[in-house]
Amino acid sequence: MNSMWEKVMNGEVYTIAEMSGNHAGSLENALAIVHAAKKAGADCLKIQTYTADTITLDSDNECFYIHGGTWDGYRLYELYKEAGTPLEWNKVIKEECEKVGIDFLSTPFDKTAVDLLEDIGAEIYKIASPELIDIPLIEYVASKKKPMLISCGMGSEEEIREAVETCLKQGNDKVILLKCCSDYPAQYDEMNLNAIPDMQKKYNVRVGLSDHSMGSLASVVAVSLGALVIEKHMCLSRDIENPDCSFSMEPAEFAQLVEDVKNAKKTLGTANYKLSDGEERSKLFRKSIFVAQDIKEGQILTDENIRVVRPSNGLHPRYYNGILGKKITKNISKGTPFDWSMIEEKE
Repeated sequence: MNSMWEKVMNGEVYTIAEMSGNHAGSLENALAIVHAAKKAGADCLKIQTYTADTITLDSDNECFYIHGGTWDGYRLYELYKEAGTPLEWNKVIKEECEKVGIDFLSTPFDKTAVDLLEDIGAEIYKIASPELIDIPLIEYVASKKKPMLISCGMGSEEEIREAVETCLKQGNDKVILLKCCSDYPAQYDEMNLNAIPDMQKKYNVRVGLSDHSMGSLASVVAVSLGALVIEKHMCLSRDIENPDCSFSMEPAEFAQLVEDVKNAKKTLGTANYKLSDGEERSKLFRKSIFVAQDIKEGQILTDENIRVVRPSNGLHPRYYNGILGKKITKNISKGTPFDWSMIEEKE
């Protein structure tokens, strides 16, 4: 069984380091990111499979220019030319992943990319947020019957449903949706992570987060809401200039992310009230009824000579009001745990 699918089906959190354009045009950097991702504890290294010509048109029409945001001023063709991973690197990067023991994943953007990835033995596919509406592409990927991650940034409820149903019609139910805010970097107040449990219920699938925010916070919150896949961009250093560096994690930050989300998952536990071993030991320090002054036989119990204090060796505090006014049967020294044998009759 595919390791990603198996892990998610077992309820474990699966972490993906997205290389994207952080190789900055250097295969050496790309392979170094593979090693850094493995060292940081990522389960998977992800790339994107496209060329500028397969993802857009070489056109100077105004609509092909980006205005505002991280890539302000870029023409789409030039952005993808700069950020793209050369097709011949796909096999090399996958082999490096196999060598170091980390899963390989890529996002195809057209059928030729899917064919290339099939040829090199890809076992997982990712559909990027903008391609959520590319039904022919989703249909083709789904036909390969392999686990699919579908990012839902910019997607309406109906668009997400159409994508899921497209996969199901191809007989592929190995679908994981990724909540995503398609802004770079994403702002906390725009992420709407409460959609995660709603997506699980609405589409009857596992859900994760493609996290474009800074730091680990959103990913930790996502896991607490049921996310089982966390995807974050990773670079060797934000000082290595490329289109994705500004919102990518450096290796030490990604390692912290992996630790944070795994610990977040651990804290959820299960809905039960069974005490841990540590809590059982800590019960010693609960309160109980103790003799607070030396008491002689025949004296009456008052709120001065008995008190509810720590530790728990004495009578349960629930009996305190009931024993006030009772007569003591023997001499008792201060600091003695109170018990029923010390009074004439049990309440």
